[in-house]
Amino acid sequence: QVQLVESGGGLVQPGGSLRLSCAASGSIFSSYRMGWYRQAPGKQRELVAGITSGGRTNYADSVKGRFTISRDNAKNTVYLQMNSLKPEDTAVYYCKATTVTLAYWGQGTQVTVSS
Repeated sequence: QVQLVESGGGLVQPGGSLRLSCAASGSIFSSYRMGWYRQAPGKQRELVAGITSGGRTNYADSVKGRFTISRDNAKNTVYLQMNSLKPEDTAVYYCKATTVTLAYWGQGTQVTVSS
């Protein structure tokens, strides 16, 4: 069983920045593929960014150049640095951990971009 706890969401003005964190339980965090997803009201959940156990990253086209995913295996934590935020980035952001056999989700953290 893997437990994920997100933090760092909040209200920010357009053009601002936020850093989300996702702390994971489990002694083999370094082997997990990690990802950040988001879901806006009335829309499907979508992949924002992913990072493999080896550190390779991928991003949705809508966030390339603005968001950066990273991981600290010593702290069992994955981060999402979000810069140049736009109102359309408003959503609940979820952390996902994928092991060889299963996938786990966090409870989500709200990000609201508004003036």
